[in-house]
Amino acid sequence: MSRKRHELPSEAELRDWLAAGAGRPTVKDALKAFNLKPGLKADMKRMLDAAYPKRAAREKPASPIGIYEVSDVTPDGDLIARPLDHEGDEAPLISRTDLGPGERFLGRRDGQSVRLIRRLADVPDKIAGIFREGTPARIVPITRGHTSDWAVPEGMEFGARDGELVEAEPIGKAGRFGAARARVLSRIGDPSAPKAVSLTAIWQHGIPNQFPDDVLAAAEAAEMPKGKREDLTHLPFVTIDPADARDHDDAVYAEPTEHGHRCFVAIADVAAFVRPGTPLDREALKRGNSTYFPDRVVPMLPDRLSGDLCSLHEGVDRPVMVAEIVVDSGGRRQSVRIFRGLIRSRASLAYETVQTEYDAGQGPNWPILEPLFKAWAALKKERATRQPLNLDLPERKIILDDAGNVTDIRFRDHLPAHQLIEDFMILANVAVAEELLAKKKPQIFRVHAEPDRERIKALGDIAQASGMVLAKGQVIRTEHLNRLLKQADETEHDELINMAVLRSMAQAVYSPDNIGHFGLALRNYAHFTSPIRRYSDLVTHRALISALGLGDDGLKGDEDLMQIADHLSLTERRSMMAERETIDRYLAAYMADRVGAEMDGRISGVQKFGLFVKLDETGADGLVPVRSIGDDFFRYDERTQSLTGRASNLRLTLGQRVRVKLAEAVPVTGGLMFDLIEVEGRALDTRRKSPVKRGAVTRRRRTKK
Repeated sequence: MSRKRHELPSEAELRDWLAAGAGRPTVKDALKAFNLKPGLKADMKRMLDAAYPKRAAREKPASPIGIYEVSDVTPDGDLIARPLDHEGDEAPLISRTDLGPGERFLGRRDGQSVRLIRRLADVPDKIAGIFREGTPARIVPITRGHTSDWAVPEGMEFGARDGELVEAEPIGKAGRFGAARARVLSRIGDPSAPKAVSLTAIWQHGIPNQFPDDVLAAAEAAEMPKGKREDLTHLPFVTIDPADARDHDDAVYAEPTEHGHRCFVAIADVAAFVRPGTPLDREALKRGNSTYFPDRVVPMLPDRLSGDLCSLHEGVDRPVMVAEIVVDSGGRRQSVRIFRGLIRSRASLAYETVQTEYDAGQGPNWPILEPLFKAWAALKKERATRQPLNLDLPERKIILDDAGNVTDIRFRDHLPAHQLIEDFMILANVAVAEELLAKKKPQIFRVHAEPDRERIKALGDIAQASGMVLAKGQVIRTEHLNRLLKQADETEHDELINMAVLRSMAQAVYSPDNIGHFGLALRNYAHFTSPIRRYSDLVTHRALISALGLGDDGLKGDEDLMQIADHLSLTERRSMMAERETIDRYLAAYMADRVGAEMDGRISGVQKFGLFVKLDETGADGLVPVRSIGDDFFRYDERTQSLTGRASNLRLTLGQRVRVKLAEAVPVTGGLMFDLIEVEGRALDTRRKSPVKRGAVTRRRRTKK
C-alpha cells in the first residue's frame, strides 16, 4: 500500500480486508496489515468495532481468567497488563495501583480492562520490612509484591527493635501450612530517617543493590583493552557534566571547516570491557540502567568500571567509540564516520564553569569551548527547523547535608552549556541510528509514539478554557504543540499548559521496531551516548561493532532484541518511579515541621476525589481532598479537568492559583495533604466554601450586625 503510516484505511478497504479471510482480527493485526503507527491504536479499534460488531466477543480468550504481567505505566499512573498464558491485547488494570512493572498476577478480563484476583509473587532472596516485636516477632514487608508478614523465630532478631527497618532473608515455613519465616540480617534503622529514604525505594521496587561476588571479581580483573585504535590523544577533548558527576560517558571536540564544522563525540567504549554473556554483562542487563537518588547512585556497572576504567577522566588515556560528524553552517549532516579510538580528556568541566566562560567569552578553556559553541550555533538552526517539542518544566534538586537531611530544594537551571551537550548527543544518536539502518543491521531504537487523539482533544479543551488555541487536524505535529506553548509563554497559564502537553504524551520506550521519535521530531533515533549507565547504549555499540567490523565483541546475531528492549523499558520505568517517590519522601520530610503553614501554589491535577496542588516554593505536590472543601457536592468533568460545586458554583480547574494550608506531611509515604484557603486571590467562605474577596463582608453578616 502507498498509504502513509498516519492515514487510516477507508471503511471499504477495511471491509475488503475482513472479507479476504483475515481470521480473528485484533487491533494489532489491523495495525500491521495497514502499516499504521501504534498511536492510531484507539482509532483502529473504533473502526473494527463499527465494521465488525462481534469482534470484541471473538477476541476474548477461552477463559476470562489468566496470568498477566504489568507491562507498562502510563504518564497518568495507570497500569497496563499483558496476558502471559493466552493470546490477547494489552489492557488497563483496574482496582489496583500498588503493583509495579514486571509483577505478575492472576486476573480476570472484564471487557476492555483486567481486574486483579491475586498476586503471583516468587519467594525473594532477601526482603526489607518494618520489624515488629511480639510472640513471635514479625516483619511487615515494604518490598513491592509481597504483602504477607514474615514470622521471625526467637534468636533470629539480630537485635532489631520495634519499628526499625530491617533486611532479612526467608528461611521457609513453620510446617506445611505455617507462616513464612525469616531471619534478620541487618538493621537499617528508622524508616523515616534520611539514610533510609532511598533504601526504602530500592527495596520497594526490587532494584538490585549489591553486585554478586563473581561480577565484582570480573570488574577488578578488568584491564585496558588491547588492539588497534585510532589515536586522537592530540585533540583537546573535554567532558562537560554536573559538578558532582562521578562518571564521564562522553567527551566532545569541534573544529571549523570551510563550510561548517567537524564535530567529534567520543563515548566510553564499555563494550571493550563488558563482553556478551559474561557475569558483568548479565548483571548489567538485569539492572538495565543506573538509578540516581539524592544521596546515592545504584550503578549499572561496578565502580571499578563506571568510576574508573570506562570513565573519561581528565589527563588519562581512555578507549572510546567515536562519531565524527561534519555539518554545514545550517547544522545539516554532510558526512559521518564511526570508529574506535583513544582519547585523553584535557579537562573535566562542570556546566557552571562552561557557562561562566561562555558568558564572558574568555577563560582558560575558552580556546577549546569557542569552536564547540560555534558548532552548536549551527546545530540550533537545524533544531529550529525540525521543531522538537519545546517543553519548559522546572526540575527540582534536593540539597542534603552530611547526615542526609534536606537543607534546601532548588530548581535546576537549564543553561546554554546544558543545551550544547544535549544537541551534540542528539547529533550522535541520530548519526549512529542512520548508520545502522544504512547497513540494514538490527538495533534497538528509542521510540516515542504520536500522542493519542483523545488526549490531544482533552489538551485542546484545556487550552480553550485558558483562552488559547490548539491547531485541529487529522495529524498533530510538534510544531502545533510548540505554537500552543508559545501562546502560554510568560502568562499565568505557562506551567499549566506545559504540564498538560506533557501529560498528553505517550511514554518513550525501547524497541527494535522503528516508529520514530515524536517528541524530538526525528525519524531515526537510538541511544548511543551513555553506555556506562544505560544497557540500551551498550547494545547500540555492539551493533555498530558488528556492522562496521570493529571487533569480535559485537552482537552475535542470536539476541532477542524485542525481549531486551521490553526489559529495558521496564527497568527504566522502575528507576523513574523509585527516583520520583524518593524525592517525594524527602520533600515530605523537609516540610514535616511546617504543618499549619500557608503556602501558594497552582492546581496541577483534578480528580473526582480532589485536587493536586503544586507548591511554588518547592515544587512539591499534595492533595486537597474534595471532602475537605466543604459540604457542597462537586461535579467532576473529566473533559475539562474541573470540579464544580452544585450549590456554590465554585469551579476548580487546572492551573488556578491557590493558597493552601499544610494539613499533613508523612515522610514514610511522601504524602502531603492540604486544606484549601484561597482560589485566584479569593478566600473561601468558612460556611459556604465559596470564594469571596478577602476582607469583604457578606450580605448575611451585614444584616446580622
